[in-house]
Amino acid sequence: MNTKSFQVSAEKSVITADVLVLGGGPAGVWAALSAAKQGVRVVLADKGYCGTSGATAPSNTGAWYLPKGGQRDAEIERRLSRSTGLADRHWLQRVIEQAQTGLNDLGNSGYPFPFDDQGQPYRANLRGPDYMGFMRRRAIAAGVRILDHHPALELLSSNGVIAGAAGIHPRSGNRWEVRAGAVVLATGGCAFLSHALGCDGNTGDGYLMGAEAGVRLSGMEFSSQYGLSPAHTSVTKGLTFSFASFYLEDGSPLPETGEDRAVRIARQLIAGEKVYALMDRGSPVEHDWLRRGQPNCFLPLDRIGLDPFHHRFPVTLRSEGTVRGVGGLEIINDDCATTVPGLYAAGDAASRENITGAVSGGGSPNASWAIASGTWSGRAAALFALSLGEKAGTRLVHGLGEAGLRPRKQQIEDGLITEVISAVQAETLPVDVNFFRSGSRIALSRERLDAVWADVRDYLVGEGRNALRAREAAAMTATARWIWASADARKESRGMHRRTDFTTTDAAQTRRIFTSGIDDVAVITEENHWK
Repeated sequence: MNTKSFQVSAEKSVITADVLVLGGGPAGVWAALSAAKQGVRVVLADKGYCGTSGATAPSNTGAWYLPKGGQRDAEIERRLSRSTGLADRHWLQRVIEQAQTGLNDLGNSGYPFPFDDQGQPYRANLRGPDYMGFMRRRAIAAGVRILDHHPALELLSSNGVIAGAAGIHPRSGNRWEVRAGAVVLATGGCAFLSHALGCDGNTGDGYLMGAEAGVRLSGMEFSSQYGLSPAHTSVTKGLTFSFASFYLEDGSPLPETGEDRAVRIARQLIAGEKVYALMDRGSPVEHDWLRRGQPNCFLPLDRIGLDPFHHRFPVTLRSEGTVRGVGGLEIINDDCATTVPGLYAAGDAASRENITGAVSGGGSPNASWAIASGTWSGRAAALFALSLGEKAGTRLVHGLGEAGLRPRKQQIEDGLITEVISAVQAETLPVDVNFFRSGSRIALSRERLDAVWADVRDYLVGEGRNALRAREAAAMTATARWIWASADARKESRGMHRRTDFTTTDAAQTRRIFTSGIDDVAVITEENHWK
């Protein structure tokens, strides 16, 4: 356990530590644990309650547990073939290796993995509530100081080096600061308050904070990921639907067109038709296993008295944005460092193009990425903080936050926060806007979002708990602008980026697209990006 003490200044409500981790999901807790192992003081600040907040906590998820050999090699080749040329073999190899190491570490620490038919621990699956509760207890035992319900509003900087973060306690309205030698952004992605299960805390906060510090984003066009769910619920877990057949309202099967299932369902929904699911595949034994293994998928159906194995139910597609999409902050080396000294990114806050390319990493890739990127970024942040020596605690710092915190003009009516969120959702959530894309619709979204951004920069601010809502609204607006700028630049269809005016994949566009800037968004393709 770390034996160094935390310094707290009662006068300024300032905590001094070596490493600050923002975000209490799996990537954040792995980062905190990894940093603590270096013997430094670690603070983890979570928007919610670390252990229950985020997309992993209410879910079951697979993870890559693949020993060296044919099975691992086959998975790497499969992922490379699906990535449309944008994944990297080196990163896939090291993520899979680190995930296995992390899962072994988890088991050796006492995590209750289930046993397979041969009586061996099955380490390729994690039950979200158990996993995150266990990780919280591990972090506390390692000496990590956890600040629950402490959302960060901005990063702190000292002469171009990240020096901590400042935020608010929404219930009390009290402001806080953590001054640290390094910061890991593990704040998750952005689902635009779509109500996808566990995702409403993911509003792109880390993207905005990173961009304000000068970090670019990569792969933001790969954000049109939609999860299938019963129409009346927020549960977007896909495993249950592998046991389902799909039907139109008249009872006829969903037409087979050779396209992906989600694409076929999206076409029907956009046409104004309802689509129904019936879990009529598999045996009764498998159905019982499914119900016991995925209880939260069935609870909303049980509550309305519907047996999904015998009765059809309507389904919908719910946006998961960059949470199960791809885009995020650019990382520049194996330590998950950004271009800004003292700032690291992990989990969904970072771009996952290196391991997934243009397709979703939902499930094993993202869960493994959280373990690996958290481990690497936490260790590197600790070593960076140690390199600063005693001067880290005496630096003069200033906040980098602007939009939603420091408006250019006088504040106007309180309703602006709600108006901004609704306007952004109109350009990101509807299936007929974002699942399929066209140049004319992208241009319209960009025009509308630029107008929203002008109001955000001039007027948006909030007091008390509305300070968080204002900052979330600003982050969602900024994220949407980066998404559409990137989508506009990729004039082809690739992975989840589906354009109706450029329907084929262009080999010449097998490259990364970067976005940068806050007020003026710039797009840089990989051929001419600055090193």
